[in-house]
Amino acid sequence: MRQNDLTQGRILSSLFWFALPFLLANFIQALYGAVDTAVVGWFSNAAGISAVSVGSQLMTIIQSFIIGLTTGGTVLIGQYSGAQRREDIRQTVSTMMVLFAIFSLALTILMLIAGNGLLSLLQTPKEAQQMANEYVMLCSFGIPFLVMYNAVSSVLRGIGDSKHPLLFVAVGCITNIILDFIVVGGLRMGPAGAALATMLSQGVSAIMALFYLVKRTQLAEFTLKSLRISREKIGLIFKIGFPISLQDTVVSVSFLIIAAIINSMGLIASAAVGIANKFDGFAMLPASSFSGAIATFAAQNMGAGKPHRAKKGLELSILSALIPAVLFFLWAQISPESIFGIFHAEPDVTAAGVFYLRSFSIDFLLVSFVFTMNGFLNGCGKTAFTMANGIAATLLFRIPISYFVSRLGGDLFAVGFAAPLASLFSIICALIYLKSGKWRQFSLSEHIEEK
Repeated sequence: MRQNDLTQGRILSSLFWFALPFLLANFIQALYGAVDTAVVGWFSNAAGISAVSVGSQLMTIIQSFIIGLTTGGTVLIGQYSGAQRREDIRQTVSTMMVLFAIFSLALTILMLIAGNGLLSLLQTPKEAQQMANEYVMLCSFGIPFLVMYNAVSSVLRGIGDSKHPLLFVAVGCITNIILDFIVVGGLRMGPAGAALATMLSQGVSAIMALFYLVKRTQLAEFTLKSLRISREKIGLIFKIGFPISLQDTVVSVSFLIIAAIINSMGLIASAAVGIANKFDGFAMLPASSFSGAIATFAAQNMGAGKPHRAKKGLELSILSALIPAVLFFLWAQISPESIFGIFHAEPDVTAAGVFYLRSFSIDFLLVSFVFTMNGFLNGCGKTAFTMANGIAATLLFRIPISYFVSRLGGDLFAVGFAAPLASLFSIICALIYLKSGKWRQFSLSEHIEEK
């Protein structure tokens, strides 16, 4: 059941209307962590903010790993959709549901066992250690819901439906906000209350998504006969998704390592960068959204044998992502204090965060290129390259610069330059790869044609 054919019509309008629900859904997902941080900031102190900041960064690794794997399903289903192979779509959906159900349970158990130790490795400030542990433990119980929502959303986006994932996460976010004020503001449960609210709201989104997939799309049935795993589809999902997952995980880990470096600089620095990172998440939403949109757009068009249309979509995606990025960059440069005021940050936290945001915000502009080019290449099935490019930028620039600057007595302003330099390296590598024309060598489309 093809919800939206991205291989026909005007490219810009097709991309924009497909990317808009992506943007809104990503915005709402970013609200989860931001609302938790803001509400805890209003009703707690710097230790509470630090606990939610570090805890949510750890959970971001889990989310990045999950989204990377499920993106493999999105790209594969997009390719089959472009080639009009409905039975392959059904087999892929069935395989994903069983595979990710097992995976989510294993990941939950792993986090419950290792969560506290990981927080210690991150050099979580001792004032925030216990609260951060409570936050991570409760969030870990919500991992099956997180996996379920992302798996179903990846299926829907692969067939061109970006609207329903938006609806599901919007309901979840409203639930999260209401619960945050009840358990954090009313019951004074602090970071643990914020985690409980997040877990329950994710459950609401996941159940709605699963119900829609089964009842409305006819792409999945939950019977023993229909829930089967295809070895071929597992291989393709991992071939596409694992490099994305590994890249996203390494990047997330790099930010955790940087967080550990910053945590060693004290509680004020930890809280300041934690708040700045919440704003960064919003500033990068347009680039992230067009990255997801161009991945599906490229997958469908490459599956349909239209590489020129896919390439034109990339160019328009970069431009569309860059325009809002400029606005966020100007906000961070002209009035950074107002950003920290939203989170009710203490004066010393604000002062430290302003220095960091002024340098880091350069990355808002650069990721407009990085994210969209990576999304395009992922849609073309070239996930091995995007993985290598992302990991190289992380290991050669982002982590080493942050470490050596901090060891040499540099301040947060200097640390903030690590991300833009890493992005600049990624852009150069991606441009060289695009110029080579290797992205046109689309082996997965050949696989589809052979069948």
